[in-house]
Amino acid sequence: MIRVAVVDDEPVVRTGLRVILGSAQDITVVADCAGVGAVEAVRDGRVDVLLLDIRMPVVDGPAVLRQVAALPRPPAVAMLTTFDAREHVDEALRLGAAGFLMKNTAPEQLIDAVRALAAGRRVLAPEAVGQVIDGYLLSGRDEDAVRRVRALTDRERQVLALVGAGLSNRAIAGRLHLAHGTVKDHVSAVLAKLGGLNRVQAAVVADRANMVGTGPGRR
Repeated sequence: MIRVAVVDDEPVVRTGLRVILGSAQDITVVADCAGVGAVEAVRDGRVDVLLLDIRMPVVDGPAVLRQVAALPRPPAVAMLTTFDAREHVDEALRLGAAGFLMKNTAPEQLIDAVRALAAGRRVLAPEAVGQVIDGYLLSGRDEDAVRRVRALTDRERQVLALVGAGLSNRAIAGRLHLAHGTVKDHVSAVLAKLGGLNRVQAAVVADRANMVGTGPGRR
């Protein structure tokens, strides 16, 4: 069973997410609260995934994420964002957010995202791409990473383009007709060559390099 905590300052949002996630047989919401109670909700290490509002009035998402990341057994954290929260995105990336989801993400996509996070993967909802890119650009530090794209092999560039399109390793393997393990190796090499970025940051770099939508098999 995947154990989830939901942190948002709006009770109606917390209730909605609890209902959606509760409809999945393999997911249970073990805690929901506003930002003030977030760290205590996950401190015991029994939470697998934390869905965290990126902007809250008393304690904002990045502040919570900073404290959660310092715990001995932190959960995977996905930030819940809106179209007007870009100023917090870069900080959340630097603090190790494993994903970004819009608050109005479709129920099926939200459930799939939680499963992916629990499995150690990173998630980036298509609707959140613009927010992540804008927030990342505010830091003014993506130029070096974009230049490193030129050092990638052709195959690695193909893989990066598909990562930027939001595909999982298994989906990339199917698109490129490669073994799943081979794709994992390529993704690891790409992230290393880009300067140790995580998957979400690499997706941003792919977009900035105009690579998204250029991968093989695009329809």
